[in-house]
Amino acid sequence: MKTALRILLAPLVWVASKLGTTPQVSRSTEEQARVDRECRRLALYQSRNSPESVQVRREIIRLGLDIEVRDVQLDPTHRQALEAQAERAEVPALRIAEDDGEEEWLFGAEAIRAYLRRHFAI
Repeated sequence: MKTALRILLAPLVWVASKLGTTPQVSRSTEEQARVDRECRRLALYQSRNSPESVQVRREIIRLGLDIEVRDVQLDPTHRQALEAQAERAEVPALRIAEDDGEEEWLFGAEAIRAYLRRHFAI
């Protein structure tokens, strides 16, 4: 039932993700370059039909972030990587590569959005 509902709502989710989201953060060129460097450590594993993934993508746009987005629904290798590295296949998931080579994972829209706001909001 949940899958059928997501399929039916997919066009609405897509339209909602395209409308009304504009960058709301303005940074100097130097500050934006620093933020872009930090964003290279991040990857969002998501599904285009997941309402929680849409929330995270909208927050990324609102904060003006350049984070790699990996769709587990469209690319099976991303799903396999998520399951192998994070040991679960829940989306949205944010992979944070640490300087020491370790990885941290955040799951769920609220946790990911809070992390992004803490680290990148002005």
